[in-house]
Amino acid sequence: MISNIWQCGRFTFERSHCVIMGIVNVTPDSFSDGGINFVADQAIRHAQKLIEQGAKIIDIGGESTRPGALSVTVNQEIERIMPVLYALRHAGVAISVDTRKPQVMQAALEAGADIINNVDGFRDLTSRQIVSEHPNCGLCIMHMQGEPTSMQHHPTYSDVVSEVRQALSHAAQVLMQHGIKRNRISIDPGFGFGKTLDHNYSILAHLDQIVALDFPVMIGLSRKSMIGNVLNKPLDQRVVGSVAGALIALNQGAMILRVHDVDATQDALKVWQAVKQKMSS
Repeated sequence: MISNIWQCGRFTFERSHCVIMGIVNVTPDSFSDGGINFVADQAIRHAQKLIEQGAKIIDIGGESTRPGALSVTVNQEIERIMPVLYALRHAGVAISVDTRKPQVMQAALEAGADIINNVDGFRDLTSRQIVSEHPNCGLCIMHMQGEPTSMQHHPTYSDVVSEVRQALSHAAQVLMQHGIKRNRISIDPGFGFGKTLDHNYSILAHLDQIVALDFPVMIGLSRKSMIGNVLNKPLDQRVVGSVAGALIALNQGAMILRVHDVDATQDALKVWQAVKQKMSS
């Protein structure tokens, strides 16, 4: 049965409304903001700023998954994210933890995380078992071809939109076979994760085919090379391009915008919503 809500732990989000997810990387090596919020106090202050700007979800990451990134230990990742998670539990927003490791998922959920955001798409059986044992947490299945260390080494598809769509559908079906309710699941086509520039823009141009799977769709293209390569601009000059990409995704039915620049995205969203309201009146 299709639900009009996305269930995320303590929170429910109506699928008819866009939700902004603010990114907080507690890492020294993330592609855009690695090192900026590596100290917990800085990460907490940054998260609070994003909440003030309009983020309804804060996505905390303790391990970089940029192309070529190396893995960190379970203990390192837990030590990075936990102080931030604890500090934000009562901030009035949903807390998402971006992790590939089952042990980190378990620790985060026990500490009160509302969402698990998994770039591996819950391929791992242990990961699926853990999230099935926490019956209310939201899940984000992301598509990735390969692994972060090698995913950008000649990614190949016959039909990237069809193959990503099929893979996301299959991953969602596997989760539901583990007893996970459909209304907990969101999907992310994984821009930049085992995809060329052409692949990324093919997916964005035909995102409606991913949306047609009828799960909440999360979009994460903020500041990525797919924006920088078109603009020929460095990371700190990609805000406008990132917001443009987010609005293109919204127009095709995306629901969750995972972004670094919450303030700019919120401004654009307000204008977009004002126009949509008049179009339907």
